[in-house]
Amino acid sequence: MLIGNVGQEPEVKYFEADQAVAQLNLATTERGYTLPNGTQIPDRTEWHTLVFFRRLAKIVEQYVHKGDKLYVEGRIRYRSYDDRAGVRRTATEIYVDSMELLSPKPQNASSSAPVDTGQSTSPSQADNEALPF
Repeated sequence: MLIGNVGQEPEVKYFEADQAVAQLNLATTERGYTLPNGTQIPDRTEWHTLVFFRRLAKIVEQYVHKGDKLYVEGRIRYRSYDDRAGVRRTATEIYVDSMELLSPKPQNASSSAPVDTGQSTSPSQADNEALPF
């Protein structure tokens, strides 16, 4: 589970009969503190790549924007790939199963549009192997 702020607008891709995958970066910050001896420990911010599938990806596309605060639950995944220069790279991603928008709605938002994100949208193994990212 993570709570943090969205770093940029979600990137959403559609494939195979209206199936969607969304990706965004989430910043989580551990607050700094002062040790008893007076040493200052600064804030520490970590960036996490979140991946959303199917209906949850469509909800992200519609309702999540840069700067929003999110609560997400999911599974950590590691993958490797070859970049354009042929260098082997690794990526750590969070495959999101459920999320909750913690940012307040804008004043001009309609209250008739509920956001139901408490669903399980975990991809199958076949989906994991055929990601468009």
